Amino acid sequence: MAEEDYGTFVDWNLMGDLAKSSGPTKVDCKELKEFKQMARQGYWAKNHKLRAQVYQQLIKSIPCRTVTPDAEVYRDIMGEAAAKKPSSHIALPEFVDGNPVPGYCLKADAVASAHRIINCIAGQFPDISHCPSLPAITSLLLHFSKDEAQCFEHVSRILACNEPGKRLLDQTFLAYESSCMTFGDLANKYCTAAHKLIVATAQDVLEVYADWQRWVLGDLPFSHMVRVLDVYLVEGYKVLYRVAIALLKFYRKHRAGGQHQQPQDSEKIRLDIQAFIKGIGSTVTPDKLLEKSFSIRLINRKEITLLQLTNEKSLQQKGITVKQKRRNVQLALNPETFSSEIVSAKEMHDIWSWIPERFALCQPELLFTTSNHGCSINRFYSHCEGHEPTLLLIRTTDGDVCGAFLSTDWEERKRGGNKLSFFGTGECFVFRLKPEVERYEWVVIRHPELASAIRPEGQENSAASEGQNGDKSLQQPDKPLGDLSPFLAARHFNLNSKNTSMFMAGNFDSIIVGGGGDGNALYIDAELNHGHTGRCTTFDNPPLCKESFQISLLEVWGFQDAMAQ
Repeated sequence: MAEEDYGTFVDWNLMGDLAKSSGPTKVDCKELKEFKQMARQGYWAKNHKLRAQVYQQLIKSIPCRTVTPDAEVYRDIMGEAAAKKPSSHIALPEFVDGNPVPGYCLKADAVASAHRIINCIAGQFPDISHCPSLPAITSLLLHFSKDEAQCFEHVSRILACNEPGKRLLDQTFLAYESSCMTFGDLANKYCTAAHKLIVATAQDVLEVYADWQRWVLGDLPFSHMVRVLDVYLVEGYKVLYRVAIALLKFYRKHRAGGQHQQPQDSEKIRLDIQAFIKGIGSTVTPDKLLEKSFSIRLINRKEITLLQLTNEKSLQQKGITVKQKRRNVQLALNPETFSSEIVSAKEMHDIWSWIPERFALCQPELLFTTSNHGCSINRFYSHCEGHEPTLLLIRTTDGDVCGAFLSTDWEERKRGGNKLSFFGTGECFVFRLKPEVERYEWVVIRHPELASAIRPEGQENSAASEGQNGDKSLQQPDKPLGDLSPFLAARHFNLNSKNTSMFMAGNFDSIIVGGGGDGNALYIDAELNHGHTGRCTTFDNPPLCKESFQISLLEVWGFQDAMAQ
């Protein structure tokens, strides 16, 4: 067999069609752009030997630390043991978090070789504290290695990558945990229907999303995973997010044919997703999976990096940097202690699933309620100032329930003096719960073409000056349309109209959420008694309830650090 040099560890009887080599026998390109196109198209997908040679070329091109262990280091460490049959009883390091080495059509002895390689890596990379994807990567690369030493070198180079802004594998618990939160943010934004399904059926959304890397690196069949690896070695970590979101979309389509599902234990949902992905080959081809993954527009490395850094910072502030034997990071709502006169624990849990993942570590804290504090806008501000973010809930006398997630401290309103000025960030959103559930995000998230450049410092959005100079804009062509992140303030974007960045405003006469166009998403008077709702261009929302409504009850909730309790 021509692939013998690169198939030492492969059980060819399990490879199916992949055991039959065909197609091109060499790749004549050195430019990354060409590799990217060829990887996505599967240029070397039908030739095992060519794939192995391409992998070797790609991995050798990874910028690495000055001192990165290579094949000779492995041979020196292992000595004569490298030539002996490995023991299958070698335990894996603790940092793989109990994840086994996937079989991936390997011989039984090859799985034991992976154990030996991973343990050698543990000795050479003492700074690795949490790397659950390492067994899968090692198993995959064994397929395309001449011997254990070459596989060791390839894995070492992936771990030692030091290209600025690029990463290939999470190696700490902080990085891994924040990646799970980032996946939740991305799923919420780019995979809304599937995210709603998980929210509706799983008791703990974050527990389900904690498996996102394993969906790709572990659960996918080898024929699918190796096509993902083709692109991953060229384009990096973002590919894993794309593929995981595509898998979530396919899972939602799979579940759509079933009956309406009641909330279940999260473990059952996790196992259901795992079973679906393991059997995905019967309905989704590798090419179809990649096509779906790269049809998701606007996911880019910069956005992922911004979200990742923000979530890491949130975890650090909570003191969560290493894995500890304590409760999992999850939607922290305790239904036994939660008490609201407007929403049930289940409804608050649903709202919690919409908020940025870093705040899911917090407990809801009641800051203000008209039933206890009276209908006074002054008392509203005095109880809410100093808290960021906040959640506004309203029940009308007609029984409708609506509200808003407000990203910024209400004290910011004072920066405008007596002038009613808008403030806040693109993380704000409005919603309604009754008579039906719907959320309306910042319109720029859904239509990024509305933002074109960075707004100069000091430029403000004033409610009083709405419509003035609205068509003037400063061009900054270096800012790509897709590089948007909703947690950035409106001043970071140059919008073709101020109307699309009017998040929240307030003075002693009124409270406003959402502006632009002919109305506000929410307008509440100084007595917190009457309000109006209408379409606004910031959220592009319909009226959240009856357009002119009377308030029966109003609550404001803060986000209390659960780790400080």
